[in-house]
Amino acid sequence: MKHVYLDNNATTPLRPEVVEAMQPFLTEDFGNASSIHYFGQRAKAAIDDARGQVARLLGADLPEIVFVSGGTEADNLAIRGIAASTASRGRHIITSQIEHSAVLGTCKDLEGQEFEITRLPVDRDGLVDPCQVRNAIRPDTVLISIMHANNEIGTIQPIEEIGRIAQEAGVWFHSDGVQALGKIPVDVRALGVHLYSVSSHKIHGPKGAGALYVRRATPLKPMLTGGGHERNRRAGTENVPAIVGFGVAARIAREHLAGEMVRLGDLRDRMEEVLSARIPDISVNARGAPRLPNTSSIMVDHAEGEGLLISLDLKGIAVSTGSACSSGSMEPSHVLTAIGKTPDEGFGSLRISLGSMTTAEDVDTLAQELPGIVERLRALSPHYKN
Repeated sequence: MKHVYLDNNATTPLRPEVVEAMQPFLTEDFGNASSIHYFGQRAKAAIDDARGQVARLLGADLPEIVFVSGGTEADNLAIRGIAASTASRGRHIITSQIEHSAVLGTCKDLEGQEFEITRLPVDRDGLVDPCQVRNAIRPDTVLISIMHANNEIGTIQPIEEIGRIAQEAGVWFHSDGVQALGKIPVDVRALGVHLYSVSSHKIHGPKGAGALYVRRATPLKPMLTGGGHERNRRAGTENVPAIVGFGVAARIAREHLAGEMVRLGDLRDRMEEVLSARIPDISVNARGAPRLPNTSSIMVDHAEGEGLLISLDLKGIAVSTGSACSSGSMEPSHVLTAIGKTPDEGFGSLRISLGSMTTAEDVDTLAQELPGIVERLRALSPHYKN
């Protein structure tokens, strides 16, 4: 059976160039980057090179990149670090209802530490209204955290406008850019963010590496202490092989970004058109909004999402019903609920996310198999009338 992978927002396969670059640091170049001898300096040089590649992809300076274990740690470090550093000034944080669980869970935890959280609503396309951000700012607001692009429906937020609002109000601004990196241009200076979270395994790098952009002069209390690593931002011996792989993946993503945006956007649009023509009573979430070129969230009436996912998997096609971090949850997607979908609609969703290794043949295979699966599942529903 041929396997088709269309769940790239969950994770991506390693590029061969990434595997090749990592290999020496799993064997002969095994040194600790904090050591001053030859082996340590080889590791340190490799980390510095990777830091430069990630910085270039973000439009940042090298000292502003802090390597961490992934997007979840980056989000935690940004939010908890600002909260701890500025608590004497205020204890109010603004975020949105459709953030990744790493942001929402951290904010919920801070509520138990006497912080107050404002969770802004979004419109039917999943967009945050910058005017609502402005109106939510109070004298005790210390942080705004709004994701750059949503992991489920692909909506791209007006981060530049929110960044200007944050700057005018003198409030620190964090954005979770895990899904945006390598899919759309990212310039942290133009965006106006103070902190920006990214992850390696979303751009064909290894799991276990991520980074937090921290603009110069941004106060940030570290979560991990015990060493002066990462300019005292994050203690702990660096994961050299993973960081090296992240650097190579960042370089390749930057080199191919423009072409991949066009290619994947064309593939996604063609896929949505074909599926809409072949399957009655489906709709595409956030279709009229700015979206990531690789992401499609499709609502299928009277066909339960888990049934669709399992049926497709039996055909060798991997997709998702939403965020990988929420798989197995019996609750409907908080993102789909926030954009006005009912629980039944929320359970009938598929997230199809393309990647750099996705081919037109992969998309054609999905378009060939999904209509029959939907028809079969609907035939089992007492509520569906064709």
